[in-house]
Amino acid sequence: MIEAEPAEASIVFGEHIERARAFTAALGEHGEERGLIGPLEPARVWTRHILNSAVAAPLFAADARVGDIGSGAGLPGLVLAIARPDVNWVLIEPMERRVAWLQEQTDALALDNVEVVRARGEEWKQGPVLDAVTARAVSALKTLIPLTVPLLRPGGELVLLKGSNAANEITAAEKVIRKYKLTDVRVEIVGEGVISEPTRVIRATRAG
Repeated sequence: MIEAEPAEASIVFGEHIERARAFTAALGEHGEERGLIGPLEPARVWTRHILNSAVAAPLFAADARVGDIGSGAGLPGLVLAIARPDVNWVLIEPMERRVAWLQEQTDALALDNVEVVRARGEEWKQGPVLDAVTARAVSALKTLIPLTVPLLRPGGELVLLKGSNAANEITAAEKVIRKYKLTDVRVEIVGEGVISEPTRVIRATRAG
C-alpha cells in the first residue's frame, strides 16, 4: 500500500503539488521493484521521504546551481526540483539503473531545471562551480565533506539532510571541517509546525 497523501503535502508544495503527486505515485509503485526504496517504504513514502526532503526547499537561493550527491531515487534532488523550479539542480548518481530512473522521471515530469550526471561525487569534472551541494542519507558528515566541498565555489554552501544524530556528526567531523575551511557549521530544523517529523539540516559555508 502506498501512503495516502497527508494534508500538509499541499501546504509544502503549493502550486507544484500535482508534480509531487505524480512523482510520489511513481516512486511508491515502482521504487521497490527497481531497488530504489525498501519494501516498507511505500507505506510511508510521503512522510518519511517526500515531505522530509521538500521542507528544505526554502534554504536554496533562486537561480542557484545546486548539486545533489548520490541522488538515488531522487531524494532530495528531484523532490526539491519539483518544489523549486527557479533553482537549477544537478543530480549526481553513479549507479546506471538509478540514473535511468532519474532521467525517466525528469522527462515524465517535464522538469527543465534538472541535469542528471552519472558519476560519483569525487569524479566531478567541472571543478568548484556549484552554489550549493545537498545530500540525504549518503554517509556521515566527515565522509561527505571531502566528496562535496570540492564542488562548491568559494562562498558556496553545504545543505545536508540528516537525522537526529546531526549535532554529533559535526563534533566527529571537527578535523575535516577545519581542513576544508568550512565556516558557520550548524544544525537547523526545518518543517517544524508544518510536518509531523521535522528535518534536521547541517549547513556550512566554504570559505573564500
